[in-house]
Amino acid sequence: MELKIIQMEIPQEYNIIIGQAHFIKTIEDLYEIMVGISSQVKFGIAFSEASGDCLIRVAGNDSNLEQTATKNAQALGVGHSFVILLKEAFPINFLNAIKQCPEVCNIYCATANPVQVIIAETEQGRGILGVVDGLSPKGVESADDVAVRKGFLRQIGYKM
Repeated sequence: MELKIIQMEIPQEYNIIIGQAHFIKTIEDLYEIMVGISSQVKFGIAFSEASGDCLIRVAGNDSNLEQTATKNAQALGVGHSFVILLKEAFPINFLNAIKQCPEVCNIYCATANPVQVIIAETEQGRGILGVVDGLSPKGVESADDVAVRKGFLRQIGYKM
């Protein structure tokens, strides 16, 4: 077994969701979830099959995001994985519906941070062991940091 670290390409101001699913119709179901929740979201999805033709299936409503999701899926080379890139929306608005999708087994991350995916490669293929999402903590938030966090959450429509 060989371990690899794969850096995901995430354009500035975009978010990525990486997960595992198990059936060819996953691409259609994920597409329906995205457009069913938001009419303004721009997104691209790439789903990698793990049997049969073993193709990367692609869908979305933004060709640049579809291409970048595909490049990320190719770099991963992991069967039954999916990559969703989105803009003009936050992953939090889609995660519950994605988790409820019958084909979805696991969500590894949903973030705008830099992401490294840790891959194990064997003679059979590749699998995702986990992700490095963003950077390590640099300290504990102060009272000013709490005020900034709460202000941001209110600005984007969440309150505490």
